[in-house]
Amino acid sequence: MKVSADDGDGVLQFSILASGSGGNACYIETAHTRILVDAGLSGREITRRLTRVGIDVEGLDAIFLTHEHGDHIRGAGPLSRRLGIPVYLSRGTLERGERSLGKLPDPRIVEAGETITVEDIRVETFTKCHDASDPIGLVCGLNGKRFGMATDLGRSTRVVEEHLKGCQALLLEFNHDPVMLEEGPYPLYLKRRIRGSEGHLSNEQAAHLLGAVGHSGLKHLILAHLSEVNNNPEKARAEADGALRRLGIEGVQVSVAMQDQPGPLVKI
Repeated sequence: MKVSADDGDGVLQFSILASGSGGNACYIETAHTRILVDAGLSGREITRRLTRVGIDVEGLDAIFLTHEHGDHIRGAGPLSRRLGIPVYLSRGTLERGERSLGKLPDPRIVEAGETITVEDIRVETFTKCHDASDPIGLVCGLNGKRFGMATDLGRSTRVVEEHLKGCQALLLEFNHDPVMLEEGPYPLYLKRRIRGSEGHLSNEQAAHLLGAVGHSGLKHLILAHLSEVNNNPEKARAEADGALRRLGIEGVQVSVAMQDQPGPLVKI
């Protein structure tokens, strides 16, 4: 049995190890289980960041991948082979990401909408709109505690909103400010991709999603996948704070996930 620090049964913790176009990874644990959601950094860098938050990479039980883009799967193959652990992913992610992933020791195909149990963690999966092959979002739960993750989506849908309702912690994409994107240096084709229905959420779109799923039991909101060129934390926070005010919700801890350093372990 793996137990972290002085935490006991019934505690769900997570740390955002990295978030952004340079690589994404999220660590989640209970007293009995440790999983990684996405592995978009090198295996060595993921190991280093886990060590910074007091976690031994050797204790990982599984890796979940949301889609096949390199900033989400770069380190998955090396880590899974080194640790001999299963990788949960959609068939599309496995097929489209084969070159980067290499031969996985234990690939486990996930159908969007399926719920997977890894020891005591329940992982709900749901489909989302992104320019990838069969991408999925996730909600990790333990004894009624729920942590929802929705990044890399061009628009919200009823399916996304239904799965994210009732979460005590949310990781939501606040990718870009529309004006900064429009006036910024990106070529036109890339601007169109980002703001398209299978691209990335703007601050305003993310705030609208938050308005649809926020509730009085929400305690932690992490703003994720902020563009370093087309956004800034102040703009993203302003939209998130506005959505929370409109909902009449107080006491939510709002933070911004970083690209270059891991966030602290958050307990729910």
